[in-house]
Amino acid sequence: MTDTVEIRHRDTMARLALTGAEPVSWRIAGTEYLWGGDPAHWNRHAPWLFPVVGASAGAAVTVAGRAYPMAQHGFARDSRFGVVTQAEDSVTLRLADTPESRTHYPFAFRLDITATVTDGALAFACEVHNPGSDPLPYGLGFHPAFPWPFAGGERAAAGGYAVRFDVPERPAVPEVGPGGLLVRTERALPLDGDTLPLDPELFTEALVFLNARSRTMRFTAPSGAVIALEAEDFPHLAVWTKPTAPFLSLECWTGHADWMGFSGELAERDSQRLLAPGASARHGVTLRFTPA
Repeated sequence: MTDTVEIRHRDTMARLALTGAEPVSWRIAGTEYLWGGDPAHWNRHAPWLFPVVGASAGAAVTVAGRAYPMAQHGFARDSRFGVVTQAEDSVTLRLADTPESRTHYPFAFRLDITATVTDGALAFACEVHNPGSDPLPYGLGFHPAFPWPFAGGERAAAGGYAVRFDVPERPAVPEVGPGGLLVRTERALPLDGDTLPLDPELFTEALVFLNARSRTMRFTAPSGAVIALEAEDFPHLAVWTKPTAPFLSLECWTGHADWMGFSGELAERDSQRLLAPGASARHGVTLRFTPA
């Protein structure tokens, strides 16, 4: 059984794993722009997060008074998707509920992810569908990582890299507490308007920009080369790495981790979407490379 699918448009290529519908390679003119998944640092590349984003209080979600075990970021990233349609430059992958998924998330659902490559870009159209008779609470996120530095050179000489937002963002983000839960206190950032100069020491935890004003984050090299993440209907953004790891993750989320002390139902979780029976919701994200 094939474990990956490959799509291509001229000199832009992407390969996606059927486990998680995760992009594991994005090459332009032979150069790789996705993190390679080195387990010494982080063994993933660009996972999809569903049906929750972030950590759940008590490592579980509550539905109708019953607790269901829920791993951080949900189970989609470790679930096998099926191929719905495939062309040379695009593929649609699908995950639907199973008896196993219902032991964690007792809902009928369908998640379709369509990946398309164009010149220098990899775009995703995501559709969440509720075929059930009850409202569907869900969160969706994308967690791609990129080599840092991505324009050559050693990490020790990676100064001058930055993340630039569309518009100025608040120079403060929530603290992340034990177990990945969000804390109501904030930490200050050296954010200069729309520009966050990158320093590995910033990343004792993820930088979570709740209800960000920007829709695009640009990972910029000193040369002027840019890897951009453009989000559609993902209100929260995040930037993350480990202090010693040679990658940077740009993330977009519809939801986020539970706040410390939360004990309510999944449908009451802060920023969790609620999809009516028979309804669908669409979200989009594009990765785009611009050379120097």
